[in-house]
Amino acid sequence: MVQSVHRIVHGAARLMALLGGLVLVAVILMVCVSILGRTVSGLLHAPTVQAVAPQLAEWLLALGIGPVRGDFELVEAGMAFCVFAFLGWCQITAGHASVDLFTARLPARVRRALAAVIEITFAAALVLIAVQLFDGMDTQMRRRSTTFLLQYPLWWNYAAAVVPASLAALVAIHMALVRVAEAATGRALIDVGRGSDT
Repeated sequence: MVQSVHRIVHGAARLMALLGGLVLVAVILMVCVSILGRTVSGLLHAPTVQAVAPQLAEWLLALGIGPVRGDFELVEAGMAFCVFAFLGWCQITAGHASVDLFTARLPARVRRALAAVIEITFAAALVLIAVQLFDGMDTQMRRRSTTFLLQYPLWWNYAAAVVPASLAALVAIHMALVRVAEAATGRALIDVGRGSDT
């Protein structure tokens, strides 16, 4: 039963992380295009280009060559999504950084109890973050706030972050329950690796 549920949660976390990776690549490409456009626009406005080929420069500028409008607003929204999209995967694979200097020598029973406490703390923090993001989204919907340049509703940014944050919270709750069961039974129920040090 635990293994079946774990496979489902693992698959959902992996899918969200892959989606986060695609969004991250899109954000990186958009930033590159924006920087390139800003650079080319600067060159086209340069006195030398304006003196040598003013019609060509004006024609290219009229085509819209320049930075991506609202690029920082899109980066903000994309990165909020990406951070939370990766959190669930990090949680289920024990990918968080850990320092085992003192705990490595503890008895297995104590390490399992400590792992349960850590997972419960992570779950509580991620649930709190998801709830606060939802509350922020609700507030922005009621205020009808929009972004400065693109003028799209600000709650869209929150909505983009609420979905992966909620999944990360569910993954964390699942892992907390697994770790509590492992501490109670004294045996490993799932194998998720040793974290970021492997």
